[in-house]
Amino acid sequence: MSVFVLLHGAWHGGWVWQRVTPLLRAAGHEVHTPTLTGVSDRAHLLSPQVGLSTHVEDVVALIEAHDARDVVLVGHSYAGQVVTGVADRVPDRVAKRVHLDAFVGGDGDAAIDLLPPTVAGHYRESVSGLGFGWLIPVRSLSVLGVEEPADLDWLAPRLTPHPWLTYTEPLRLTGKVDQVPGVFIECTDWMRVFTPHAERAAARGWPVHEIATGHEAMVTAPGALAELLLGIAAA
Repeated sequence: MSVFVLLHGAWHGGWVWQRVTPLLRAAGHEVHTPTLTGVSDRAHLLSPQVGLSTHVEDVVALIEAHDARDVVLVGHSYAGQVVTGVADRVPDRVAKRVHLDAFVGGDGDAAIDLLPPTVAGHYRESVSGLGFGWLIPVRSLSVLGVEEPADLDWLAPRLTPHPWLTYTEPLRLTGKVDQVPGVFIECTDWMRVFTPHAERAAARGWPVHEIATGHEAMVTAPGALAELLLGIAAA
């Protein structure tokens, strides 16, 4: 049995995995879906000081509190940065790290610098305006490849602004992260912002998989995603 720790991306919360977790648990695995500090049901903890290191600490604390081992650590989108930081901190507890359409950063990399320049420019502009200089306003779900009205109705009311410091604070790694095997999953039916990260993963020798869906695979293709995650855990 594996222990899955599923990490949401920017603006979301642990609730976003609701369509995937029953499928993993039905296969006999333990599953945790924490909400990172400052967003969603933990938005009451939001402040300008919430950064990447805060979120890494969130997840390390969860893993240690549960004495979890053989962890399959899955990070969606922004949370690729968190996955990398956590795996570097507790490599003995993490069996595999899965970057789901997510950043593949190295030591000193900040998430904002890993985005395509045009997208990064949109982020900076929105932060300086509606984000009051320290928040990333929620992005349009249609940009992320979500089209079904039922999915839009479920997601939209639950999204909250995301702390900007998580995108500007660089990863600080010791090199222990290299002890943890990496896997990349790219979602191919949208603007494919994370293709360069899929290519970076392939260059590192990681397995790279594809799902023909938009960026929010846990919402729009939960069955295919769960099947793929179970296969990765078993490999």
